[in-house]
Amino acid sequence: MNRSANTTTRKRNPVQDASFMSKRLFLYLTDLFRIGKNRPIEDEDIYETLPEHKSEGLTDTFRDLWQEELRKKSPSLLRIYIRAYGWSVIGLGFLFCLVETGTRIAQPLCLGGLVTYFSPGETVVTKGEAYMYAVGIILSSLIPVCIFHPFILFIFQQGMKIRVATCALMYEKVMRLSKCTTYDGLNGQVINLMSNDVGRYDIAMAFLHDLWKGPLESLLLGYFIYREIGVSGILGMAFLLSFIPLQAYIGRKAATYRLRTAKRTDIRIRFMNEIIQGIQVIKMYAWEKSFASMVDKVRRKEINAIRGSFYVRATFYCFILISKFSLFISLMSYIYFGNIFTARKVFIVSSFYNVLNESMVHFWPLAITTCAEAYISIKRINEFLLRSETKKKDDDVEEDQGDVIHANGKTEKEISQNIKRKMLMVKNQINVNGKSDGEHLLVPRIDNEDAVHKGVILKNVTALWEVDGNKNGLKSVNVEVKEGRMCAVIGPVGSGKTTMLQTIIGELEVDAGTVEVNGRVSYAAQEPWLFEGSIRRNILFVEEYDEERYHEVIKVCALQRDLDMFAHGDATIVGERGVSLSGGQKARVNLARTIYRKADIYLLDDPLSAVDTHVGKHIFERCIRRFLADKTVILVTHQLQYLKDLRHIVLLNGGSVEMQGSYDEIRQSNLESILSLAPDESQEPQTPVAEQKLKTFPSQVDFKGQDDSLVEEEKETQAIGSVSLSVYKSYFKAIENTCFIIFVFIVFILSQIAISGTDFFVAQWVNWEESLVHQSMDTRMNATEFFATNATILSDDAGNVTDEVLIEPIATEEDSQRQFFMIVYGCLMLVLLYLVIQRTFAFFKLCLMASTKLHDRLFRGITRATMWFFNNNPSGRILNRFAKDIGGIDNQLPNNLMDCTTFFLEVIAVMVVVGVVNFWMIIPTVIMSILLYTIRWIYINTGRSIKRLESVTRSPVFSHVNATLQGLSTIRSHKAQQYLINEFHLYQNVNSSAWYMYISTARSFAMWLDIICCIYIAIVTLSFLFLDNETLGGNVGLAIMQVNSLIGMCQWGMRQTAELENMMTSVERVLEYADLPSEAALETASKYRPFKGWPNMGAVSFNNLSLKYSAESDLILKDLNFSIKAGEKVGIVGRTGAGKSSMIQALFRLAPIEGRIEVDGIDTQTLGLHDLRSKISIIPQDPILFSGSLRANLDPFEERKDAEIWSALEGVELKEVVGALAGGIDCRMADGGSNFSMGQRQLVCLARA
Repeated sequence: MNRSANTTTRKRNPVQDASFMSKRLFLYLTDLFRIGKNRPIEDEDIYETLPEHKSEGLTDTFRDLWQEELRKKSPSLLRIYIRAYGWSVIGLGFLFCLVETGTRIAQPLCLGGLVTYFSPGETVVTKGEAYMYAVGIILSSLIPVCIFHPFILFIFQQGMKIRVATCALMYEKVMRLSKCTTYDGLNGQVINLMSNDVGRYDIAMAFLHDLWKGPLESLLLGYFIYREIGVSGILGMAFLLSFIPLQAYIGRKAATYRLRTAKRTDIRIRFMNEIIQGIQVIKMYAWEKSFASMVDKVRRKEINAIRGSFYVRATFYCFILISKFSLFISLMSYIYFGNIFTARKVFIVSSFYNVLNESMVHFWPLAITTCAEAYISIKRINEFLLRSETKKKDDDVEEDQGDVIHANGKTEKEISQNIKRKMLMVKNQINVNGKSDGEHLLVPRIDNEDAVHKGVILKNVTALWEVDGNKNGLKSVNVEVKEGRMCAVIGPVGSGKTTMLQTIIGELEVDAGTVEVNGRVSYAAQEPWLFEGSIRRNILFVEEYDEERYHEVIKVCALQRDLDMFAHGDATIVGERGVSLSGGQKARVNLARTIYRKADIYLLDDPLSAVDTHVGKHIFERCIRRFLADKTVILVTHQLQYLKDLRHIVLLNGGSVEMQGSYDEIRQSNLESILSLAPDESQEPQTPVAEQKLKTFPSQVDFKGQDDSLVEEEKETQAIGSVSLSVYKSYFKAIENTCFIIFVFIVFILSQIAISGTDFFVAQWVNWEESLVHQSMDTRMNATEFFATNATILSDDAGNVTDEVLIEPIATEEDSQRQFFMIVYGCLMLVLLYLVIQRTFAFFKLCLMASTKLHDRLFRGITRATMWFFNNNPSGRILNRFAKDIGGIDNQLPNNLMDCTTFFLEVIAVMVVVGVVNFWMIIPTVIMSILLYTIRWIYINTGRSIKRLESVTRSPVFSHVNATLQGLSTIRSHKAQQYLINEFHLYQNVNSSAWYMYISTARSFAMWLDIICCIYIAIVTLSFLFLDNETLGGNVGLAIMQVNSLIGMCQWGMRQTAELENMMTSVERVLEYADLPSEAALETASKYRPFKGWPNMGAVSFNNLSLKYSAESDLILKDLNFSIKAGEKVGIVGRTGAGKSSMIQALFRLAPIEGRIEVDGIDTQTLGLHDLRSKISIIPQDPILFSGSLRANLDPFEERKDAEIWSALEGVELKEVVGALAGGIDCRMADGGSNFSMGQRQLVCLARA
């Protein structure tokens, strides 16, 4: 929510001025590659977002389509995707697939013709025809390359547009969500939907057309295979196609596992979000191990779902053998039927099977999987977008657009609202009981900012929260607060005070009665909401800067002294959730934002609870009583000492108005005991010494320089250069099983030897068959000539004997040799099957082990990190490691590693095969390898930097969403939705620009790789014709087939190596946080262990204590010296920001200290953190609760009996409240304990202590 971060003037994207050829060949990226070669790409290098990629325009289109869908019985997000981009994607995809399929059919036929030319003996193919076939092979490779990459870039752009618009729709939905909806772990779910689920769109779009292209190619290729080898081809095709039902079944299983994984990932991310938000409480209560155990349970469930996905993927990877087994079945049956195959037939059929292998075995299952996963993601997002919303008011969002002013001085909007209000009032004839005459109709709420008489009226209002079947809230409340009056709302914890304000601002829907709000509202939430930005930005929020009013607000909210103590005044960055401020400072900044907003009605939810008496009195008198003297004010408070002069006090109890009237009227009633909480301010301090000590404290606290490091928002660190080898080593080291790693590596090598060896064996068999045919033809020709010449000498019998002598031994040897080939071929296929299955499943098991350990290390690193780290890094940035980075390591990285490993082994195998067939081909092979590496070197620096930059620009999106979720009530009451939506668009635009740079550079890289491979194919193909060195047809076919595979393999493999390095940045980012500087040891060293039963007295002494929050920052506390005797009850007092909380930080060792703190004579610095913190109980300033059960919040180690827990609840007067809930102490706690009121949360924390 710091717009300044996104106002950088960016360079125009060069694609906007590029020519047609420059776009097709990606030449417009030359300057970017030049920059990336010399230095890392930085934020300033990100181009301006293309107009067609801007989040605002895309969202407008999708919003209109979604509104149309909402009018239908079953709104479908998929339908609006199809309507928005479906026809362009389908149309271009159809044209591209036609060209690609045509070239895929033409190339094997051309290869067959060329191989025929090299058959032994006389051939029907002339050399000119052979050159034509060679050119056909080359063009069949080049044409798809020229159209494929621009097409894929277009597809990725469409996927990006859908992703951006969908995220914006979800963000807008967040703004409208009903308050009840936020109870069920919304934070983690939204982050997961925006980070992982929408990411499926890009991949699914790339494989979408393979869903129909694969079956179409199967039909066409099946015809050509049948034409070549007849029934044997049908058998091979039948075997291949028999796997399609299995693929469909596995695709469904993939979708099932994806849904299961997504749900469990939601739970993990939601839980991690709570842990990050409440990390200080976890540390102070020494709960790290308990939460580690709970996270481990959640993670294990997620890993079990991921394991199922891995089994599916491993099965799909094994399907690469289907084409080889189809060829095996076809050849075996062809021989069985008494036929002899030729090089032409074998290589045409083999090439067709390779095409089928790619389209039906590789891409078709991938298309099924990715589209199934994307469909699951669409359903999840669809369900989210259909969640219940707050009822939208006419003036729900303040627009920046001007209104037309009429002659009477009113705008169209004002006139419209007044007419609407009058019509509603007339129609309903509402009486005091909320019933209408005649129709019994009801207007639940009337909001009219333009009313002549300002104020708030609640008429017989019933408004209930419903969570897990429990209903709490307001019941038949009647309250009227007139213009310029102040009303105080008091009552015990959980009585409905906050609920009343939430009902007034429209956060809680009215079940019965009417809420009438006449005037503009400003609301201060009970829990201060601050976002990452300067203090001034937090106060102004969406309002324009008015210097006079701003400085007056600073004074009346008692902030001037605090700002004077900060080195940078109101330019100080407060950090996410205001982490750099004390509780009182946060409360006053929150109040200042509310007061600064020019409104008619001010709703203040307990703004005095977090400030000391002196500051509280100042705020009440100067801010609430004087500054807001002519405004309507509703003040919720427990500070009853300020209410003596009030004419209107509302006492709530159990959601109902127990009494309302003046202070004196309530005092005279039998409810006087309520007011006994107010201290007698007439009493003087009993101990003058205390006053003297108090005066000495400020001199021991240094605020200057405290926030020097916070004047600018701390940016996310971005690694520079290539991913170091140590990152790869750390990834595999995480597996903690060296023998298993070596085993998998050996199996990989053996399986590639088996794959290439099988191909080579078939080629040699073909050569033998052709040589045998040629030899038989020569023998028969020689025999015929011999008999013709000696016909008069030899009789017919002699001729028959001679024929038997010459031919029969050859036939016998031929059969035995062929049987030998068949047996060896069968054995090779069995060995191949075993090795491929073994390598695939073992590899994915290896990756799962690494992923599990890396997550554990990340969690351990985060929970052991110092509080300084959490105070200086927004939760969205930390959560991004657990969401996007761990998600990538779980899902994408194993695929990248698998592809890269097989790619390197296959390339080596191709080079070996080509070198064996034609030794001179080693020279162009080496040159090609150097060129490929050079292009990779040019790309990798740029691609790596842009990928990292894309990750960095994504984090603010998540932080923005997180901050929004935490401050929804404040945002909506200020009608700041559109302002924050605009900011969200800005963040998305920067990320979209970085993403587009990434995909365009990746496409450029892939295209030029393919062009080099096409040149290499041309050299290899034409070399056989140029050299004309009696090369056998089987060897020619084998060599060309192998180099042809380089087209897809090289660009895919080299791109995957680059993508692997990019994905390894996720490992790098995880390791960065896993290896964060940690706090001291949790357990005490044996030589420092305190005596048994420590602490037994509770005497605390501070000796020359100084504290600073980091090694680089200045001291906050200086040379504190005082002692607290055993059993003493001591209050630490001081002005807000004076260092009270810092002393607690020192006692719990949450920050580095100098000097000594002794508890019962033991220096706390010699103790392990758990041994220290577990012996000190604390009620935190901010009541932090976690989702799960109430029992888990009170007793996470499960050490207490039910009776003890109930006793603790009774001690804080929560026994009856909890007893009324479904499940009692095992009732479900919502995200952050939000199904309990703020006061109830504080009491739960008290019971926990």
